[in-house]
Amino acid sequence: MSGGQGIGRRELLAGAAAVAAGASLVGLTPAQAVPVAAGVTKFALPAERAVRVLVTGDAGTGTRTQWAVADAARAFHAREPFSLAVGLGDNIYESGPKSGDDEQFASKFEHPNAGLDFPWAMVLGNHDTSSVIGGDGGWLLRGNHEVEYHANSPRWWMPSRYYSVRVPEERPVVELFVLDLNPLAAYLPPLFAPYWAVDGEFMNAQRAWLDRAIAESPARWKIVCTHHPYLNNGPHGDAGNYEGLSIEPLNGVHVKRFFEDHVVGKCHFILSGHDHSLQVLEPTAAAKGTRQLVSGAAAKTVGAEPRVGAGTPALYESYHQLGFMVMDLTPSAVDLRVVAVDPATGAGTEVFGRRLA
Repeated sequence: MSGGQGIGRRELLAGAAAVAAGASLVGLTPAQAVPVAAGVTKFALPAERAVRVLVTGDAGTGTRTQWAVADAARAFHAREPFSLAVGLGDNIYESGPKSGDDEQFASKFEHPNAGLDFPWAMVLGNHDTSSVIGGDGGWLLRGNHEVEYHANSPRWWMPSRYYSVRVPEERPVVELFVLDLNPLAAYLPPLFAPYWAVDGEFMNAQRAWLDRAIAESPARWKIVCTHHPYLNNGPHGDAGNYEGLSIEPLNGVHVKRFFEDHVVGKCHFILSGHDHSLQVLEPTAAAKGTRQLVSGAAAKTVGAEPRVGAGTPALYESYHQLGFMVMDLTPSAVDLRVVAVDPATGAGTEVFGRRLA
């Protein structure tokens, strides 16, 4: 699709001018949430205290593989209905949308997910915010188009760049804290835009919001949803060692510090995509009891098993299977299932199941 190509020099300069003009153009914090457009009715958040979550990531290709995984999710939903979904970033490959009504939202989200009619809590990924090369994360302002789309879709939930969702709203069983860590993880760091800097206005506001939101949450289960993982046995590596690099900040050292200062030991789970794999990892000592799940195989896979058994101990890991995860949460337990998907038939097979809490 032509809509997935990188931006040109004119658009890049226009964006730089917008950043220079003031933070009000780029903030989109929870306090500045985008309202729903007239005539659009959002799918309602569930009111039940048994919550089933479809956990999927790195889906937005519009290819047959994305459709195959969605077919398996539809079949699962027909048997055991989902309450909501989490889309863990890279929602619009290769470089993100060009506007809030880009045709790619239809071809890479709405059409493949037809029939999965429940709220989708969406996360921004590096391919959603790209500039020169798809995935470089170097055009952070582009992510605002995905926030704008919140106004136009019944299922797409992204009212701001970071936000939280309580399910149910009264006496919540779970609260999802959806983060935007792209300013810390971009392959093209925002060196000339102080607003997006490591200690700039956007990230400092997000830190303060997250600390307060977690502390005030009445939910039984607290789950952080990001695109970039904290722990990861796949080829993208752990935060602080992304891509096996020692060069700061490209190795994700600032992501690592964010997790360790604001997330681990405070939330029960971190859900991430980015790595095109399915991983159920054990908490490490540094993780302080917080468990990392990686579900980034909704359209692509690593294609091999190069690091199985390496890095963080895992209850399950696969690097060659398409698929998704299913979390069942009640006030007393969290159960997880991993569903592998046949790319040719769209048939799903449960390959892992375990009570995690």
